[in-house]
Amino acid sequence: MAEILTEGFELVGVTPAVSSAGFPKLVQWIDLGYAAQMEYFANRLDAYQNPSGIMPGTRSIIALAYPYAASADHSVATGNGRVARYAWSGIDYHDVIHSKLKKIIKAFLEFDASVKVRGIVDTAPLMEREVAAASGIGWRGKNTLLLNRGWGSYFFLTCILIDRDFIPTSPSPASGHCGTCTACLDACPTDAFIGPGILDARRCISYLTIEHEGSIEAHLRPGIGDWVFGCDICQEVCPWNRKRSRTEPRSPSSLHQIDLHELFSIDDAAFRERYRQTPMWRTRRRGLLRNAAIVLGNQAHAQSFQPLRTGLQDTDPIIRGASAWALSRIPHMDVAETLKLALLTEHDDSVRDEINASLCFLAESD
Repeated sequence: MAEILTEGFELVGVTPAVSSAGFPKLVQWIDLGYAAQMEYFANRLDAYQNPSGIMPGTRSIIALAYPYAASADHSVATGNGRVARYAWSGIDYHDVIHSKLKKIIKAFLEFDASVKVRGIVDTAPLMEREVAAASGIGWRGKNTLLLNRGWGSYFFLTCILIDRDFIPTSPSPASGHCGTCTACLDACPTDAFIGPGILDARRCISYLTIEHEGSIEAHLRPGIGDWVFGCDICQEVCPWNRKRSRTEPRSPSSLHQIDLHELFSIDDAAFRERYRQTPMWRTRRRGLLRNAAIVLGNQAHAQSFQPLRTGLQDTDPIIRGASAWALSRIPHMDVAETLKLALLTEHDDSVRDEINASLCFLAESD
C-alpha cells in the first residue's frame, strides 16, 4: 500500500467485491424521479448490481480518499459568485486522480503482470459510497456524502478493482456517527433532502448549477444564493467538517469565487480558452452564465444592471431568460424600459415568458 499513500490518498480500505445491498434503493430513487436529468444512472442500471458489471472477475475493491482544500470560505464580494471547494484548484480532479491511479496500477502490474486491475473515479457504475463504507474509510452521512471522523467529507472517492482476494478492512458502523444531528438537512435552502440519506437532485443546488441543462425553475432560483458552481452548504454545517483535526493538504486557488460581471463580456472562444481544463467546463458557457445571472439577481446590486443587460442580448435563450429574471431584481431605474424594449425583438417563447413574468414582478413590487 506504500504506493497509494505516496500518491496522496490519505484513507485506504479494502472490501470484497459483492453484490450491492443498496441497489434496490437506487432503483427506487430513480423511479421516483430524484435522479433528475442524470439518465446515465438508468441507462447503466444493471451494472450497478455487482462490480463485475464494470470489470468481470473482480474479487476485491480498494477504496481510496483524496482530500481537497477545506479551509473556511471567504465572504463573497459584490458581483462575485461562490464556487464549491472541490473546484478551487482550477484543475479537473478526474485528470489529477487518474494520473495517480495509473502509477498505482503500474506498481501492481510490476509486482504481478498477470493481475487484472482497473481504477475508476466516479464515472463507472459503481456504488462507491457503499463500497467505501464497507471498507471502513467512512460512513454515509444524512446528506448522502461519505463522512470520516478525521477528514470530514472534503475528499474525492476513488476505487481500484482487482481480480485478487485481499484481507478486508473492518467496515464502518451501519448507523454511522451522525446521531440525532440534522444540521445538513435543515440547512439546505432549496429543501433538497426528502429525508436522511435521500436527496432529490431536482432541488439540489450542486446539481442545478452543474448537471442541469436548460432553465432553472424560478421558485428554486432564490435558494441558489451566491453559488455559481456547485454548493457546500450541507458540508459547511456538518460538525465533522468543523471539527476536523488535520492540516490543509492543498491551498485554494483564486477560483474560490468568480467575477460574474466580467463573465458576460466573454464569448464561446474566450470561455473555452479560460475554462477548458477546469471543472467549470462541465457547465459550458451557457450553464455558467445562466448561474451567474441568477446569482446577480439574488445579490440585487445596481452595479449588475449593465452586465445583465448584456446577458439579455446574448445569442443563447437560456442566458437571455435568466438575465431577464435577474434584471427584475436589480434596483435600477432603467430595468423596466430595458425589459420592454427586449420584448419587442424577442422571438423565443420561453424568453418572452421570462420577460413578461419579470415585468409583472416589477409591477407588483411598485
